[in-house]
Amino acid sequence: MSKIYKCIIVDDEELARNLIKNHLNQLDDFEIFASCETAIEASKIIQQQSVDLLFLDIEMPVLRGTEFLKNLIHKPKVIFTTAYRDYAIEGFELNAVDYLLKPITFGRFLKAIEKFLALQDNNRLQTNVLESSIKPDFIFIRKDRKQVKVFFNDILYIESIKDYIRIHLPDDNYVTKHSITTFLELLDDRFLRTHRSYIVNKDKVTAYTKHDVEIGKTEIPIGDSFRDVLHKLTS
Repeated sequence: MSKIYKCIIVDDEELARNLIKNHLNQLDDFEIFASCETAIEASKIIQQQSVDLLFLDIEMPVLRGTEFLKNLIHKPKVIFTTAYRDYAIEGFELNAVDYLLKPITFGRFLKAIEKFLALQDNNRLQTNVLESSIKPDFIFIRKDRKQVKVFFNDILYIESIKDYIRIHLPDDNYVTKHSITTFLELLDDRFLRTHRSYIVNKDKVTAYTKHDVEIGKTEIPIGDSFRDVLHKLTS
């Protein structure tokens, strides 16, 4: 289901407000949440409700649209509407989506809406990329016909046993069929490969030499091809 964007129209002229209402009513994904004659009236609404898009006149009595926007703590996206071309630079300096000159034709109005939607798509893409780059801090391991949650912070080290791995915890261990190489890809960067048969949680390492690391009383070898792991232990 597509998102419905909540809009507020702020203009001291009723004809101007009605024109924007008519334009918005032709679009499926936009809801006119409020139509306000003054910036002060709009301010009270925005303090109480989340708004996606503000159609804001600049030259209004009592409080100009640009001053109103500057004073907002949580600023929605804004499309300025005005009869004065001279305010364009000031409007864009406030990071406006667009700047519409009255009288506003539907064609020009639609271009402003397309700019707004493009910004929303870009924000969603950035959010998705960020979320996909964050690994969870746990993994589910099959044990006794159950999927058991194991938190990364509880893992001491992982040992490869042919086609299986043994996950060592402080008071238990789990054996599951998995490649140690592909299992490492599921973990975060606190886990280091020290040997073709071992992965360690560097946060659990209590001592190390050029040849091994210690986790408690357990000595885990460092393979010849994994010597570079030494500088990662303290990073």
